[in-house]
Amino acid sequence: MEYRMVPTDTAGEATARLAERLLGMRANREVIPPDPNHSVRWHQHSYPSPVARWNYHPEYEIHLIRKGTGKFIVGDHIGTFEAGHVSLVGSGLPHDWVSDLEPGEVLENRDAVIQFDGKWVEQAAALVPELAEVKPLLEQSARGIEFLGESARQAAVAIEAMGAVTGLDRLQHLFALFAILTRAPLEDRRYLAEEWFRPQLDGQAAAVVDLVLEYVFSNHAGSVTLSEAAALVGMPEPTFSKYFKRATGQNFSDLVRKLRLAHARRLLERSDKAISDICYEVGFSNLSNFNRHFLNDAGETPRQFRQRVQN
Repeated sequence: MEYRMVPTDTAGEATARLAERLLGMRANREVIPPDPNHSVRWHQHSYPSPVARWNYHPEYEIHLIRKGTGKFIVGDHIGTFEAGHVSLVGSGLPHDWVSDLEPGEVLENRDAVIQFDGKWVEQAAALVPELAEVKPLLEQSARGIEFLGESARQAAVAIEAMGAVTGLDRLQHLFALFAILTRAPLEDRRYLAEEWFRPQLDGQAAAVVDLVLEYVFSNHAGSVTLSEAAALVGMPEPTFSKYFKRATGQNFSDLVRKLRLAHARRLLERSDKAISDICYEVGFSNLSNFNRHFLNDAGETPRQFRQRVQN
């Protein structure tokens, strides 16, 4: 098994570096700045960016990926994304989108994001009863929802249109977006986190997870070990395991396995590579182990999955 070499330095230097990484720009709760001119916040940001990290906030978030491919985590769900990915993340649900980048690459304005306070919807519905139609959607978003097909395409258009205007025109596009998402058929919805997912969050745990996600997402097809992840954040393995499980709702090995399987699903769907080649490319050590985990996760074999999605 191969291990990545870690530079040797003094204990003081290691402590200072760890403190900088844990206490610098990394925090578990993102603070959404209020906008006195708008009841709903629309903004865009590039990747990498200080705001593009594993985080949660009390506001609901509608998220559009405009360019690139990568991996995302919402609650305890791990998947892959490409341009046009639209999702609704509920209040307090941790999330992160990590793009596949070349060294030094920056994706300008990768994301368009809408964030709003659930209390604002409740208060508005008291005066505008039609808004009550949105309430079930917000309740379902506690698990996170990925929108697919025509619903995702229409939602992306509405998100972009909302960012191009202000005032009443912005609200008009927001209500149109609410209608698209609320009325999206079941086949255009994919619920993400498990219903029982309830992370226990604090600043240190979130910072640890953020660093580890970068390590895992960048190396998942190669050698990824719990011992190396724990060393990366300067923790004994038992302490790291406790923090990671508490903050993400899953074991470290489960996260790595889900990420590898998500990558495998994309390759099975988008390429003609042999299944055995895909098995090793995504980081599994043998084909039988890959087939077993894929069947347990997807309810079908890799071959059955490829036949279904390609047909």
